Amino acid sequence: MKKLLSLILALAMMLTVMAGLMASASAEEDTFHIGIVTGSVSQSEDDRRGAEAFQEKYGEDRVKLAIYPDNFSEELETTIQTIVNLSADPDMKAIIVNQAIPGTAEAFRLVKERRPDIICIAGESHEDLPVIGAAADLVTNNDFVARGYLMIRTAHELGCDTFVHISFPRHMSYETMSRRVAIMKEACKEFGMTFVLETAPDPSQSDVGTPGAQAYILEHAPEWIEKYGKNSAYFCTNDAHTEPLLKQLLAYGGYFIEADLPSPLMGYPGALGLDLTGANGDFEKILSSVEEAVVAKGGEGRFGTWAYSYGYTVSAGLAQHAYNVIKGESELCDIDDIAKAFQEYSPKAEWNGSGYTDATTGVKSENVFLVYQDTYIMGNPGHYMGATQIEIPEKYFTVK
Repeated sequence: MKKLLSLILALAMMLTVMAGLMASASAEEDTFHIGIVTGSVSQSEDDRRGAEAFQEKYGEDRVKLAIYPDNFSEELETTIQTIVNLSADPDMKAIIVNQAIPGTAEAFRLVKERRPDIICIAGESHEDLPVIGAAADLVTNNDFVARGYLMIRTAHELGCDTFVHISFPRHMSYETMSRRVAIMKEACKEFGMTFVLETAPDPSQSDVGTPGAQAYILEHAPEWIEKYGKNSAYFCTNDAHTEPLLKQLLAYGGYFIEADLPSPLMGYPGALGLDLTGANGDFEKILSSVEEAVVAKGGEGRFGTWAYSYGYTVSAGLAQHAYNVIKGESELCDIDDIAKAFQEYSPKAEWNGSGYTDATTGVKSENVFLVYQDTYIMGNPGHYMGATQIEIPEKYFTVK
């Protein structure tokens, strides 16, 4: 009996200790923090608003926000330090950077040296994908392969005969953008269209700055439309170029399939003179307001977007995905789980995507994913193009 009593007491003590450990672990799990780093409202409003929406959902105690410098190209060390500083928080369990500007890969390497337990996630990397993929646990970029093909296909379906791509040398040095141009050129051949490259000043690295770069677009867009005809479609790689381009296309003719980082808020409110501050993340209301104004300006059937902001969805969606992973409800590198998190912030949108394939080696990455949303063409009524249902010809995945 004494032995039995001793065994019962020992078991009781063990259960008490285990319960204490489990309670401690549960408390630790419940106090984890998630950090999100974005550009400022003036430079990357959608990215920032998405981060704020996630913070509003889970609280400032849980979600820590930071901003990288506007002139990030010239302030690399500040950018790196801004990201690394989040790892000093002992409760930090995930850091999301959107957009993952130059310096993010180095920052993630430093974070991992100090805190290998922190999940590092990059949204829309400006660094080559193999580089950021080696430093981050997960990377998602807009699908430059699929979109390079689909934007040309959509322009063709809308009756366009020319596609005009506007950029500058810094952007064209990025692997994602240079490969997308190669894919667009190949797609234009397939659909019997003319592909044109036009150059405009770099808003962040030229002497004229953003005002001068925008003035350049305002001046030259009417000339391009006259030169290439009203059945020409236009695309620019820089956010600052988007508003003046849309303004002139609405005034002079031409088509706009979607922005580089698509959103109803990307360029449209400024080009149309709309005040949408009251909409506050309600993208169905935002899209309806933009669409009504586009139709009123005679742009029916010529202007497109993604119904839900890409930058907003990536900031909030990747943070949500990290949250789900930490809670044990999702797998980090499962494309379906990523899409599930994205759809919390874009409930009626269709998404598609695939693993990134290195065009040189043909190897598909296990932690770098390319994603895209269906294209919405505004009209009365507007309509989706079914882009997410189209199978991309295999040859485009290795075009470079």
